[in-house]
Amino acid sequence: MAAIRSLAVYCGACTGTDPSHAAAAAELGQTLADRGIELVFGGGRVGLMGILADACLAAGGRVVGIIPANVFSVEVAHTGVTELVVVPNMHERKRRMAERADAVAVLPGALGTLDETMEMATWRQIGLHELPIGLLDVGGYWQPLLRLVDHAIAHGYGTPALRDLFTVAGTVEGLLAVLEAAPAPRFAFRDRWA
Repeated sequence: MAAIRSLAVYCGACTGTDPSHAAAAAELGQTLADRGIELVFGGGRVGLMGILADACLAAGGRVVGIIPANVFSVEVAHTGVTELVVVPNMHERKRRMAERADAVAVLPGALGTLDETMEMATWRQIGLHELPIGLLDVGGYWQPLLRLVDHAIAHGYGTPALRDLFTVAGTVEGLLAVLEAAPAPRFAFRDRWA
């Protein structure tokens, strides 16, 4: 079983149109603080990112934001976090977040969230890390992505093992339960990256 001390969370820099997404972000932030789990996120103070970080901070949690310099002003960096790390680019953001995390959670988002999620899944597939990746499927948000993965498998671009790169849960408690139930990683990401 994976002991989660630090959770990397990918999510939108917009709030979206479904209030249940914002509610899930706030619930996850508070739950992480309540459980003493450090939040590692993209460093923005807007959208679901800001809601997540603010909820964690309000509940007394530790929040680490990792933001690329070139999107520092676009995402409006959250300067109230416990630690804000400015990195040169998106690739470095993803690497640093993976290094600091025991697991990965994905809330609703768009292209940036998809990019981060797919890179973490690809890195897991090729053995750069063994971090469990959980999709918080609020209201079925991630079902189109899961259908796309199934579509790729059906067309011979992967085996059913691709589906095993992700766990899926519809609630915050369910998400944390599946992440904690995952086998503990046998090695640290930074050991494979070097």
